[in-house]
Amino acid sequence: MAETSADNLKTTPLYERHVAANGRMVPFGGYSLPVQYPSGIMTEHKWTREQAGLFDVSHMGPSFLTLSNPSGDAEADHAAVAALIEPLICGDIAGLKPGNIRYTLLLNDQGGTIDDLMVGRSPLFGGALYIVVNAGTKEGDFALIEAAAGDKAKLMRADADNALLALQGPEAVNVIAQIAPGAVELSFMQYAPFEWGGERLIISRAGYTGEDGFEILVSAANAPKLWDALLADDRVKPIGLGARDSLRLEAGLPLYGHDLNETISPTEADLGFAVSKRRREAADFPGATRILAEREGKLSRIRVGLIVEGAPAREGAEILDAAGNAIGVVTSGGFAPSLGKAIALGFVPPAHATHGTKLQVSVRGRAQPAEVVPTPFVPHRYFRKPKAS
Repeated sequence: MAETSADNLKTTPLYERHVAANGRMVPFGGYSLPVQYPSGIMTEHKWTREQAGLFDVSHMGPSFLTLSNPSGDAEADHAAVAALIEPLICGDIAGLKPGNIRYTLLLNDQGGTIDDLMVGRSPLFGGALYIVVNAGTKEGDFALIEAAAGDKAKLMRADADNALLALQGPEAVNVIAQIAPGAVELSFMQYAPFEWGGERLIISRAGYTGEDGFEILVSAANAPKLWDALLADDRVKPIGLGARDSLRLEAGLPLYGHDLNETISPTEADLGFAVSKRRREAADFPGATRILAEREGKLSRIRVGLIVEGAPAREGAEILDAAGNAIGVVTSGGFAPSLGKAIALGFVPPAHATHGTKLQVSVRGRAQPAEVVPTPFVPHRYFRKPKAS
């Protein structure tokens, strides 16, 4: 995890709760956030996989984009607001159904990734989108979106006066049922408003751990009360950034600034699914020429998963072929508590990306065996409703 200077750090509405729980606070994304609590990263990681972990992710960038002058025709208004943001991204937002969310990528003109983000279509109002971007890039992201919207839509930031909580793990659905019973009806990548504590919560069934779970947007004033209510359930424990990182790594999920940056395309990042079919056929997204050529095989590198023998290979470690020649670099790496093994994500030429390929990684100048394996390293357990027949 990349940390920032300790000077002038922002705090979330839950800062006092973290300090009271003896969270070890560190700088991250311009905020002071808990990297772990006294039980430690390993225990927190395993608890989330087995029960329900509660994360403070208020440093992220939630926002709402709404048409300035909606017509009142829900479908026409959705088409209009989707047309404002689609020129920035590779996802099909026009095709979203009310209440559905799409993972997509904000791209530069060369097809590199400015950020990865979530975009949801309002279940209540035509011409309104719920957008969540990453903490470290949110100022630039919001500026791009506002420029694209012009006077046709307004971007309302929700990061300053709200908190964002993530409840993740197999027991999350049973816990959320006590807070917002209707939320259990959501499927993966859906969201809706729910009433609690005299206010409206925005709850999405999504997360960054590979587990079933929910993200909850709540007012800053009510956030400590909701935090306490969730932790009053014996199935819930607070979880810090350290376990959040090891959980997402096991889930094979990229971390912006490490596995994604402005030189890396969706194809290279093994995120081709995020380039929606309609957008591919229209070739109307930033960097389309490069990305479509890469999809046809003109690709020099691709992200892979590695099982590493011995000590974990951290970001920046060289990936070597069987003969010891440097062929790539690790972008994320660490110990996988669920597997009891070291794992890594990194980029290699396509000729070395076949599952089962034997490679090596250089750790402190010593070559250690590694093998290319499918990701996720630990199977995702997202909840998807069966499609109606």
